[in-house]
Amino acid sequence: MRSAKMSALMLSAVFSLMMLTGCTSENDTSEAVTQESTISDTSISETTVTEETTISEEVTEPEKEEVPYMEKYGDLITELAPEEIFVKNEGTVYAEFNKYKYYSTTAERDTYVNVLLPPDYSEDKEYPVLYILHGYYDNEDWMAREVVGLSTMLSNLYASGEAEEMIIVAPYIFCSKELAYCTGMNLINSLCYDNFINDLTTDLMPFIESNFSVAKGRENTAITGFSMGARESLFIGFQHPELFGYIGAAAPAPGLTPVPGSGAHPGQMTESEMIFSENEPYLLMISSSKSDGVVGEFPGTYCSVMLANGTDHLWHQMNSTGHDHTTVKPHLYNFCRMLFKDKE
Repeated sequence: MRSAKMSALMLSAVFSLMMLTGCTSENDTSEAVTQESTISDTSISETTVTEETTISEEVTEPEKEEVPYMEKYGDLITELAPEEIFVKNEGTVYAEFNKYKYYSTTAERDTYVNVLLPPDYSEDKEYPVLYILHGYYDNEDWMAREVVGLSTMLSNLYASGEAEEMIIVAPYIFCSKELAYCTGMNLINSLCYDNFINDLTTDLMPFIESNFSVAKGRENTAITGFSMGARESLFIGFQHPELFGYIGAAAPAPGLTPVPGSGAHPGQMTESEMIFSENEPYLLMISSSKSDGVVGEFPGTYCSVMLANGTDHLWHQMNSTGHDHTTVKPHLYNFCRMLFKDKE
């Protein structure tokens, strides 16, 4: 299923590269969150991590019947998003992100989250929710940046009727009682990202549902992310299919499953667990770029595992985008246009 093309030494080299790049390009830097925290990390989940590269070439879809929803809306996928979707038009109302603070019992500290409401948001209407997770070293502001263009894109899609109105939630996913922010690319820090699954279900989702007009249920709840956030969105989606009916991942980092030949990459779950015994998602989509030198072929590896397991999904591959906003924008453009449509 996977070919171990790289030695442990090469994996270490990529690790070093990622520690220098921090999952961003030189135009995509963001400051670390400076929040105080205390206590031991005994509540941190015992899943593990890492970010590097290896594995398969192109993923070939088998001849099998797809989930009807994915088969119907998968035709919407385009390699890249049209440039005009990120341009503000006269007469269109554009929403903006607002930052909120909630108390995380999981991390035992106040935590920040950015929320984007539809332009005509009303308490008289209930809206589905999309949680979008940032990558290694970044924070809740990454997805809210102008270079990602999410607020402009969604407002244009709402205006054209191409996307359902939704609430966007961009949280801070580094969750630790001891560390306020990421201090390095290692197992200790990676476990803090893995711990976000507990913050999300215990603290963040109840906060969002208590403070905004939310349509509840898995049919109204989606999750996606970039790099480490993409790996976490896949992990959360497989662990909680009863909560999330739509799962996405843009350039997911290695470590969701064990990395061949590396004892430091035990994986958050086994390959055999990448399957849904019940509550199969309406949509599961992985996006990646052939030119991504950070996560390399790992996104394709996850697809290979799911293909072998018979887990239906959509595969969105780009040719020349990088491990940055250039891959995130097409992913979100495609993913958001498929969310919360007619499930019949």
